[in-house]
Amino acid sequence: MKVWIAHEKGRELLGELPAGVEVEVCEDAATLPSDPADVKFWVPPFSAKVQASDLLPQLTGLEVVQLLSAGADNWVGRVPSPVQLCDARGVHDASVSEWVLGAAIGSLRQFPAFARAQERQEWTPGAFTPTPELTGKRVLIVGAGSIGRAIEQRLAPFEVTVTRVARTARPEHDVHAVDELPVLLPYAEVVVLVVPLTEQTRGLVDASFLAALPDGALVVNAARGPVVDTDALVTELASGRISAALDVTDPEPLPAGHPLWQLPNVFITPHTGGAVLGLLPRAYGLAGAQLRRFAAGETLVNRVVDGY
Repeated sequence: MKVWIAHEKGRELLGELPAGVEVEVCEDAATLPSDPADVKFWVPPFSAKVQASDLLPQLTGLEVVQLLSAGADNWVGRVPSPVQLCDARGVHDASVSEWVLGAAIGSLRQFPAFARAQERQEWTPGAFTPTPELTGKRVLIVGAGSIGRAIEQRLAPFEVTVTRVARTARPEHDVHAVDELPVLLPYAEVVVLVVPLTEQTRGLVDASFLAALPDGALVVNAARGPVVDTDALVTELASGRISAALDVTDPEPLPAGHPLWQLPNVFITPHTGGAVLGLLPRAYGLAGAQLRRFAAGETLVNRVVDGY
C-alpha cells in the first residue's frame, strides 16, 4: 500500500507500520515522488502548497485523505466518494487553546501597546490607565468541539463564567444553540470563535452580532477569517467600543494597507495559533494510528461527514 505524506520528519513520527506499507514524501504538486495513481492513503501538507484540486484528479486509486489540520473547509465537497476524508480533530487542542488564552490576556492587559512603547524605549507608566483583566470575565465560546472544551479547561483558573454555543443545543451538556446568540451576546465580555467554516457559519459574526456585544467586549477569532464580516468588524473596532484578537482574517493573508493593521485595539497574528514545536509529533501520531486502522480494515476516526 502506497502512502504519501507531507514531511520527511513524518516517516519516523508515524510509528511502526504494517508490512507492505510504502511511505513516500510529497511536499507539493510540482514534485511528485512516483505515480500518483497508486496512492491509497494521502496526508497533504498543512499549507496552501497543495489544494484539493491540485492532486485529487491524479490520485485515481485514493481511498483516504488524512488532514493534518482541524479544519476541513478547503476539502469538504471536493473529495470524491467513496474516498474517506478525515480531519485532525484533537491534534490542535493544546496549541490553539494556548493561543486563545495568550491572545485574550495580552489584548485585555494591553500588551501590544506596551510592546510599541518598548520599541520607542518609553517607560511611561503614567500614560497607561489600569487595564481590564481576564479574571472573572463572562466568556462565550462559540464552538463546543474539542478545541472549545480545551479552552474552557484552561480558563478555569481565571474564575470566569463560560457559556457554550454550538450549531444545535445540547441541554444535557449545557450547550446553547446558535439561534440563542441574540440573547447571549449582550452578556458576553469575551467571545471566542472556534467554529468550523461552513455555509452556516460564514459571516456569522456580522454587524448585528457585534452591535449586540457590551461596551469593552473582546472578540477572539481562532476559527476562520470568513466567519467574521470584516467590514462590520472594522466599523465596530474603529468606534473604539470593542477590541479584537485575530489569528485569522478575511482576506488572508491580510494585505498591507488594510484598515485592520492600523487599529490600535486589534491584535493580529498570521494564522499561527497551531504552529508549535509539538505539532508534527501529534499530527503524525494521529496519521500513523489511522494508517494502522486502515491497514487492519478498522473504522477510521475523525471522519468528516456531510454537514461537517
